[in-house]
Amino acid sequence: MTRKAERTTQYIIETVAPIFNKYGYVGTSMSHLTEATGLTKGALYGNFENKEALALAAFQYNRTILLKKIDGLLTAEGDALAKIESLINFYRQYDVFTLPIGGCPILNIGVDAQHNNSLLAAAAKETIKEVEGKIALVLENGVNRNEIKIPVPPLQFAKQLYTILQGAVAMGTMTRDRKYLINTAAYLNYLVSNEIKK
Repeated sequence: MTRKAERTTQYIIETVAPIFNKYGYVGTSMSHLTEATGLTKGALYGNFENKEALALAAFQYNRTILLKKIDGLLTAEGDALAKIESLINFYRQYDVFTLPIGGCPILNIGVDAQHNNSLLAAAAKETIKEVEGKIALVLENGVNRNEIKIPVPPLQFAKQLYTILQGAVAMGTMTRDRKYLINTAAYLNYLVSNEIKK
């Protein structure tokens, strides 16, 4: 692939990623995509085999943005408690962070693709597992370093923590009320400082 072709492909992905995330796989029309990119249908399909391939590339792009942020929080300097607290505090502003990419890609694509795009649904599920694994690793390292205590295995705790965070994202998205994120983060900070702090 030439440099120009690579730049065109990247431009398409970056431009359509928020559209697929906002409208979903079925809800995103070719006219949405051609209007946003300024390219013809033929030009789009000259870079991608079909709409499904383009949607998957768009999800991978949004997923990378999100995982890069989460990785940065969970690998920063500090002990396990500080890392978990920084992740929780990130979710206070999660709606602001995800606004440029059309909202939460895990929630939007994960729900939308369940019954109409098995590849996208699988990619969203894999992303959930990856985030849970990253949280579990921080917890496990924290237990091993005697920084924190948790009453259940690290992966189980990570899944519950992430479930609560994503639940707040879902409720905040559906009601358009940021208080779900803010109040959930405050509760989780209280829970973490009282339940797992040594």
